[in-house]
Amino acid sequence: MSHPHPELGPPPELPEGGLRVTPLGGLGEIGRNMTVFEYGGRLLIVDCGVLFPEEEQPGIDLILPDFTSIRDRLDDIEGIVLTHGHEDHIGGVPYLLREKPDIPLIGSKLTLALIEAKLQEHRIRPYTLEVEEGHTERIGPFECEFVSVNHSIPDALAVAVRTPAGLVVHTGDFKMDQLPLDGRLTDLRTFARIGEEGIDLLLSDSTNAEVPGFVPPESEISGVLRQVFAGAQKRIIVASFASHVHRIQQILDAAHEYGRRVAFVGRSMVRNMGIAKELGYLNIPDGLLVDVKALDDLPDDEVVLVCTGSQGEPMAALSRMANREHQIRIVPGDTVILASSLIPGNENAVYRVINGLTRWGANVVHKGNAKVHVSGHASAGELLYFYNICQPNNLMPVHGEWRHLRANAELGAKTGVPHDHIVIAEDGVVVDLVGGKANITGKVQAGYVYVDGLSVGDVTEASLKDRRILGDEGIISVFVVVDSTTGKISGGPHIQSRGSGIDDADFANVLPKIDEALAKSAQDGIAETHQLQQLVRRTVGKWVSDNYRRRPMILPVVVEV
Repeated sequence: MSHPHPELGPPPELPEGGLRVTPLGGLGEIGRNMTVFEYGGRLLIVDCGVLFPEEEQPGIDLILPDFTSIRDRLDDIEGIVLTHGHEDHIGGVPYLLREKPDIPLIGSKLTLALIEAKLQEHRIRPYTLEVEEGHTERIGPFECEFVSVNHSIPDALAVAVRTPAGLVVHTGDFKMDQLPLDGRLTDLRTFARIGEEGIDLLLSDSTNAEVPGFVPPESEISGVLRQVFAGAQKRIIVASFASHVHRIQQILDAAHEYGRRVAFVGRSMVRNMGIAKELGYLNIPDGLLVDVKALDDLPDDEVVLVCTGSQGEPMAALSRMANREHQIRIVPGDTVILASSLIPGNENAVYRVINGLTRWGANVVHKGNAKVHVSGHASAGELLYFYNICQPNNLMPVHGEWRHLRANAELGAKTGVPHDHIVIAEDGVVVDLVGGKANITGKVQAGYVYVDGLSVGDVTEASLKDRRILGDEGIISVFVVVDSTTGKISGGPHIQSRGSGIDDADFANVLPKIDEALAKSAQDGIAETHQLQQLVRRTVGKWVSDNYRRRPMILPVVVEV
């Protein structure tokens, strides 16, 4: 198995007749999925998603793929193929279209409807091409055949990309539910036909590669939900992804069966379910849906709320309910259902929300204590089955953390893919398909691009380090006025502290040390403001470390008069 090397340099020029594959996100992480294909000087992008921040990234709203490697080649992009409508696959599209709004978007009906609604908020009207399974479209030099796959959102597609360099298949996210709620199976017959044609490179979803067996069918959840509804005494509050149409349909069906009314809470939930209903993907019986404001007029045992926040997102409705910061107040006897999986990295945030809800008396039902969610990604048994059908010549695991990629590679090897034809890459690593063989040839920039409010890319790792220090250790500011002629202190020092845990009165003990240090610097002829600030920082920092074993951010201000 080939794998990236930390000292990889820029890739060489792509050989004539070769196909270049560059993942800019989604490898070594769950999210930010984006892959760039290059042939004959033209580019095709598959997906452009976002990654959601973790606790060590305070203040960050979203994390985008790094567009640096394609920024000078936006005119070469033939289109963006969107495999499905989840945020980790479409969330970055508005930020790329800000740079070139006329890049065509290619996807299924629901996928395009979801991204168009998102783009309206950015005031972008995209060029779109609606496709469905069985369609083949010529997109520049790329002939793309779209294949139905089953996932946790309707209308998901895999794409087979044909060029003179070979046939590449990108699965997108998929599983092989044999009893899907919408009857839409992963099209194994088409994959078998494409496999017979000869798949030169297969890019395959790795998320569940460590999980043995097969993913249970979505239909098994309905019975569990009905049991929960039957036993609930007061309100039922369901937290789900705002795009999980299948799960919301099951909730609506259970609510209708048990005589409850449903209200959607949260802008994204209201928007996405409205789109799904309008396009016929969501069946809502007449009279079932009510406005959240009408809930006060209904008995608690006739209420179901459907909201976002299943991943513990601090600003989502469920987190705010747990923190008593939402208009909807949790009371003893309420039932809360977390109808989703745990995205790696979100565990602490989710359990914090569960504990908060439990504190107020809610009965919290989640994947850990009831089967209220099944994954949307193929487990090891399904992947083995899939590889035996496709029989790819080269395999490149995608969409997963390192352990998932490695596990997926091992599955491919078990089905007969030669080890030297399995490429384990990471974001930015360039893979060239030349003469039927895939090899790593270089690396391009593919770091995190942080979105913080209206700022895109301005926040750096150094900024985040400062934020972590401020959050963990606090800040101490020191203000000193120095005589520009003598170098002696003529005002201050004045010290203020926020979040350092040090009593303001204690700072009297460090003032003589600052006086002494500045007096010595004056004797030594040091008068440059920056040097004096650094001297104050070191003096206060050493005192804090020696006496409190802490490392707050120290902000010295030295003014010469």
